[in-house]
Amino acid sequence: MRKRPIPTRRFIKPSFTSLIEKKRDNGEFTQEEIRYIIDSTLDGEMPQHQLAALLMAIYFANMSAQETAILTEEMMLSGEVIDLSHITKPKIDKYSTGGVGDKTALVLAPLAMASGVVVPMMVGVEQQFVINALDKLSAIPGFKSHLGIQQFVDQLARVGGAIVEQSKELAPADQKFYELRLETGTIPSLPLITGSVLSKKLAEGAEGLVIDVKWGNGSFIKDLEQAKQLARSMTRVGRSMKRRCVALVTDMNQPLGDSVGTALEIKEAIQLLKGEGPEDMKELVLKLGMEIVRLAGVAGSTLSAKQTVQRHLTDGSALEKFKDMVRAQGGDTSFIDHPEKFPTAKHIRKLPAPKRGYVHTINASFIAKGVSILGAGRDSHGKIDHAVGVSEIKKVGTQVKQGEPLMMIHYNDESKLEQALDYFKEAYRLAPKRPIPPPLVVERVA
Repeated sequence: MRKRPIPTRRFIKPSFTSLIEKKRDNGEFTQEEIRYIIDSTLDGEMPQHQLAALLMAIYFANMSAQETAILTEEMMLSGEVIDLSHITKPKIDKYSTGGVGDKTALVLAPLAMASGVVVPMMVGVEQQFVINALDKLSAIPGFKSHLGIQQFVDQLARVGGAIVEQSKELAPADQKFYELRLETGTIPSLPLITGSVLSKKLAEGAEGLVIDVKWGNGSFIKDLEQAKQLARSMTRVGRSMKRRCVALVTDMNQPLGDSVGTALEIKEAIQLLKGEGPEDMKELVLKLGMEIVRLAGVAGSTLSAKQTVQRHLTDGSALEKFKDMVRAQGGDTSFIDHPEKFPTAKHIRKLPAPKRGYVHTINASFIAKGVSILGAGRDSHGKIDHAVGVSEIKKVGTQVKQGEPLMMIHYNDESKLEQALDYFKEAYRLAPKRPIPPPLVVERVA
């Protein structure tokens, strides 16, 4: 674990009220003040109501780039910091702000591993209605998502990658912040998002980070300019902490790929690892994969990076690395070799187009909520129905006839279907003229 530097001068502790007032009035915190806030949060010295007020003040008054960088480092140093220096290969992680139907983590981790990059990926809480990578991987019988830190490090050294639960020993101050941010409506604060993500990702031992910042109706970031600001904030802070960092701002105004669910998305990820699958997912995997191998120094030029990614997706090496990782975490790899072994729903029915026209818009969050109602999200007992979800999703710009399926619904429970249908029907808007589909990658920030 890295230790904080010893203060060079005596620090006189301010009152919590004065800290709240300072930020409320647009003041800038010093490193000592931020460290005091973190320490007081960890030991419970700062009362919850005052920490809530402080988070709200930060939300409205914001933080400077320097403040955000200090906050990130202090949160990172609030717990264990994993040392991966004994692993000689480059260590690069990928982070997404959360997307509906986004299974890129399942593809990019083994793809990077096949390219000679070590991937230390810990998965935390995403948006409430977004199914995270671990819930998808839990569709593979036997897969263990929880590893101790030493087990995690050992697997990275042995296999080259791991996708596991976020360790509570890393950045514990962030966990306390995050729980209160959920209750105070301060989740969208850019400096708090930056500090939260980077403190945990850099504590994993990653030397670099590729970030996918999503914007749109299927993301908690609805505004494109805000997404761009977050991308800039993360890359700037990452660089200030001597880490290689690049971000792509990507569209989340419709689901990614052709399916949303757990087993359905795993099967789609397997297709992608064979160089097949939906075009939008192939494009995003290619773009993010190129960034990973370039950041790692495995490929020097754009052309070399593209060739490296495409080669490992088509020659089967990325698929083999996926099996290596799943096997190392106790998963049954026969399901990867034979995807037909995954559970299937008792019923499949179409969502018919109400009229002829073009798919004008899709509300991705409505589709995610509908799929969650079917049982693809964890229920109150922590159970997931791996068979349910939606597939064959018609995308923006697609022409449909009246009655033609907008998507196929996989379900087991008729009572849940009726409630989910309300969301599915509301998700689609049809129009007589073909719209111009938005670009998948809006901006690159490096």
